[in-house]
Amino acid sequence: MGAMSLPKPVEALWTDLQSARAEVLKEAEGLSQRQADWKPSEQDWSVGEVVHHLTIAEIATGKLTTKLTREAEAARAVAPPVVWPEHGKPIGELISTMKATRERSRQSIEKLATLDPRPLMFKHFRLGDLDLAQWWILQAQHDGVHLAQIREVKRAPGFPRG
Repeated sequence: MGAMSLPKPVEALWTDLQSARAEVLKEAEGLSQRQADWKPSEQDWSVGEVVHHLTIAEIATGKLTTKLTREAEAARAVAPPVVWPEHGKPIGELISTMKATRERSRQSIEKLATLDPRPLMFKHFRLGDLDLAQWWILQAQHDGVHLAQIREVKRAPGFPRG
């Protein structure tokens, strides 16, 4: 992709998104399906579920970017899309979807670079009104939170060896 150059703060945001995601992929790539599906307990998510969840959340933020940039007034807040993952999806497919989603996100970030994100507000169910830039910052932090979760799953007693 011939990426356009980004203004400094947007470039910094992209770097954060990419470094958080690189860590997640490093933990998830190369796992067998058995490892990807294994859960420490019924209440916990598997590594595959975490990867699916991060991808669904990112797709939602990308759609939000499209929506808010199309209708810049963005007065109508809607409930957040469901970002609950499915169990047992093929890990190879989960990872390739995650990577394809990130390529589309680059276009969202480039869109962000061409406008003032501050008036583009959207309510987060827990954090209240966030502007579009804050949504993407949250996306990077979100990867970090779930990266810790993936590492815990892989360290849990009983995690399959292959």
